[in-house]
Amino acid sequence: MALLLTLSTLWGASYTFIKIGVATIPPVTFIAARTLIAGTALLLWMRLQRVPMPRDPAVWRRFFVQALLNSVVPFTLIAWAERSVDASLATILNSASPVLAFLGTWLFTRHEPITLRKGLGVIAGLAGICLVVGVSAFDGLGHQLIPQLAILLATVCYAAAAIYGRSFKGLSPAAPAAGSLIVGAVLLVPVSLVVDRPWTLHPSAASLIALLALSIFSTAVAFVIYFRLVQTLGSVGTTAQAYLRVPIGVAIGIAFLGESLSTSAWLGLGCVVAGVAAMTIPPRKPRHQNA
Repeated sequence: MALLLTLSTLWGASYTFIKIGVATIPPVTFIAARTLIAGTALLLWMRLQRVPMPRDPAVWRRFFVQALLNSVVPFTLIAWAERSVDASLATILNSASPVLAFLGTWLFTRHEPITLRKGLGVIAGLAGICLVVGVSAFDGLGHQLIPQLAILLATVCYAAAAIYGRSFKGLSPAAPAAGSLIVGAVLLVPVSLVVDRPWTLHPSAASLIALLALSIFSTAVAFVIYFRLVQTLGSVGTTAQAYLRVPIGVAIGIAFLGESLSTSAWLGLGCVVAGVAAMTIPPRKPRHQNA
């Protein structure tokens, strides 16, 4: 549960970092730099910890797929969308990944048991989000339809990535994290050089700081935690961190921006915690009684 909360905090903060970053850095260049910095940091950490990087071409092909699902496509879509969509609305739209992972698992892969408790957890989490942010948070829904659809497509990618990530079981969690990010950088950096010509840009200090914080904490560190959770909690349980992003974002607003919470929002926080617990805490094993 502690790792899930840490991941939620790191990824919950990422929407604010992205909003600040893309103010003066184009989305493709911003995400190319994000994947390059985060992937390099992870490779250095793995070398210091003497964690081997797989050399099997089949594993790297899986890294390529994971890169598309978990970084290249969703990162770029969200960064592009946040040039016109508020960070809070992006967080709300992106929080649907547990629902999609639940449905994907139920309809297609069936690699995890789909229990009534997990289903109720999905419903409780969604209800909590509605209570936390309030109905008014959705007032802008549809006003920027294309960017919002882009965020929803990114959400589909994240759900698929959580399911696909189970194929890396047996590897160090840092390996698929570093491998997929490096592949992402290899794909995005050339596009950035051609499209944005980064040497002509004049990013602000705030955007550069946001890029570094996003790359190191919300990407490199978060990805290691993410792949560890996929191996221990499963795909549906891991995507439950999406429910925690919204209340954590609200808490950051209270602490640093002077925002306040309504009564319904406090009730929503309780629903969110209950939903995450229902989706992640393993059921007790029945005790065997002697005849």
